[in-house]
Amino acid sequence: MTDTARGRRSDATRAAILSAARERFAAGGYERATIRAIAADAGIDPAMVMRYYGSKERLFAAAAEFDLRLPDLSGVPVETVGQVLVRHMLERWESDETLTALLRAGATNEAAAERMREIFSAQVGPVLAPLCPDPAQVPVRIALVSSQVLGLALARYVLRLAPIAQLSHDEVVAWLAPTIQRYLLDR
Repeated sequence: MTDTARGRRSDATRAAILSAARERFAAGGYERATIRAIAADAGIDPAMVMRYYGSKERLFAAAAEFDLRLPDLSGVPVETVGQVLVRHMLERWESDETLTALLRAGATNEAAAERMREIFSAQVGPVLAPLCPDPAQVPVRIALVSSQVLGLALARYVLRLAPIAQLSHDEVVAWLAPTIQRYLLDR
């Protein structure tokens, strides 16, 4: 077998493992997902999962790569920033179950909680910081915005609390955007 063929097979195996891991973590959370079950779903031996990822924690971190794809807010009218952010976050939560799995796992597992903190720190902070009126308050304001987004996601997508889970996007935006707007801009 050539190195190229071996590389393609290796890439396909990694992709199968990650796909199976994402599904397992999303369905049962970090604690209930096992290397053995993930390997079975991927159609490989559990030793292969360990060969590629080394541990369940490292597999989870790889499976939990998530780009929030936050919009460039520099051209957004300041009075609509809260609306744009809330609508965007609803669409991201609903388009990819990885973040929901991470949120579920983060409630009970420190590695998952740390990964969630890394995602929000690395992605939310740089996009929202330029909007904050007082640079000294940026960390608190970003944490408050994150708490609202994560709280909504927990209630809507993990706990499926009624009536939050049944609200339309427009209704969620109408309720949550003013709070996000106030946290960021004092408006």
